[in-house]
Amino acid sequence: MFTRAGLEISVAADIQVALWTKFLFIASFSGVGAIANAPAGVIRKDAKWRGQMLEAMEEIYALAHARGIKLPPDSIETAMGGVNALPEDATSSMQRDIAAGRPSELESQNGAVVRMARESDVAVPIHDLIYGRLKPFEEKARAALSNSP
Repeated sequence: MFTRAGLEISVAADIQVALWTKFLFIASFSGVGAIANAPAGVIRKDAKWRGQMLEAMEEIYALAHARGIKLPPDSIETAMGGVNALPEDATSSMQRDIAAGRPSELESQNGAVVRMARESDVAVPIHDLIYGRLKPFEEKARAALSNSP
């Protein structure tokens, strides 16, 4: 149906690998971008933030493997290629929401990493840091939303 509509499609050989590959990219980019409060161009060029991005990706890679998801060995390199391809001023929706005081995807991204890591006995210090720093902003945004008329 999609092909007939003129759209290019591809079907993932392993949907779990495809989902975790995307998760590795987006949770790391969103989380580091939000705590840095900086766009992709800054994160790529600043050694501290780039290092944290790589560590965050390595944590998710290890977590995926601990949970039986066999991400390819080049998953982190591929994800960093995605970050490198972003426009200089690119930010994630989670980063923009947190900066604006709106509820975000924190719980379903970095919070999920932290929870799954505990279940799997995998250390995720960068995601623990991200989640710990951003959770108060998330709670404040959700409280404001629930208290609005």
